[in-house]
Amino acid sequence: MPFRPDKPVRVQPYFGYRSDSRLVLSARALRSADPRFEAKGRWQAFRTMLSQFASHEEIGVRVTLEYESASGTVHREHAETDTEGFVHFDLDLPAEPLPERTAWDVVALKWENAEGPRSIEGYVLAPSRKAGIAVISDIDDTIIETGITGNLRSVLRNWNRVLAQMPEERLHVPGADAFYGALGGGRVGRDTPEARGEQLPATHRPFFYVSSSPWNLFSYLVAFKRQRGLPLGPIKLRDWGLNRETFGSSSHGSHKREAIDSILDLYPDMRFALIGDDTQGDLTAFGKIAVEMPERIAAVFIRQAGEALSAEEEAAREAIRGAGVPLWMGDDYSTGEAFLAEAGLAHDADAKAVVETVEKRDVPAA
Repeated sequence: MPFRPDKPVRVQPYFGYRSDSRLVLSARALRSADPRFEAKGRWQAFRTMLSQFASHEEIGVRVTLEYESASGTVHREHAETDTEGFVHFDLDLPAEPLPERTAWDVVALKWENAEGPRSIEGYVLAPSRKAGIAVISDIDDTIIETGITGNLRSVLRNWNRVLAQMPEERLHVPGADAFYGALGGGRVGRDTPEARGEQLPATHRPFFYVSSSPWNLFSYLVAFKRQRGLPLGPIKLRDWGLNRETFGSSSHGSHKREAIDSILDLYPDMRFALIGDDTQGDLTAFGKIAVEMPERIAAVFIRQAGEALSAEEEAAREAIRGAGVPLWMGDDYSTGEAFLAEAGLAHDADAKAVVETVEKRDVPAA
């Protein structure tokens, strides 16, 4: 069986993020085993991935989030899971300064099941108060060919890729690892050696990810990023259903716009680079944001998958340029230091290092 309704309830935390006044994190209560993505043959891979989609969600589970600030103050919030098993936290953090360097804070999620009181650690990204610029990136066809978005026909056509390949088997977009790593400005350590929990790597410039893929793929996508050396960051995914809202083309854009707006709202003093591709309306969505708030957008990067731009995308391209926002479009992640310097994404020396890193990458054959 892909899932076991008799299994004890577990809580799956997703990556959260915080500012100096708010902490946002979501989780889900499930009756299933912890995901383990190990290459043990096609049948085992199929069972593992099917278990991620055929999950048994638990309604009405009371979950407590605890966050201990650097000053020792413990913040708590209680919530119950909804009809899809999700629980969403939005804590007020009075005067909780962001760190000198981007880091992952650790929180505790607590609940009870048939085995008694349970607890699991969750991770919250705390961007550096000196970061200045952060990155919001798409996932699907921007860093990985997921085969899981688009209409139902495309999902069925790509079922083998989705359900029978482990993270280490999936092809990433050529040059993405080198470019994203360089754009992040390198990894940083934690501020305090006594920090609790696993030491998740962070980059100088914080990364956020938005995707139309389902929440069921969260652990899979995190495993893929870690194996490919891509920057980790909060991932905003979608709750799926077999309906028009899930597979309609307009739903992709509206979900991403809402996700991006929520990130921009939490960090009003930070500018963002937007990275996407031309397969799901990213150019159009980014164009609207650039026109509405050009002062918030440092640059727009669009990976071209080979299809001709639509009239709407052509208009979006001109609108971005008209708003004075630097725009890069290309079929790989080679770009120039002049563009990066114009976007404010690097000083001259840093820009040169980014370009050299990308140009020296080992690009696999398509």
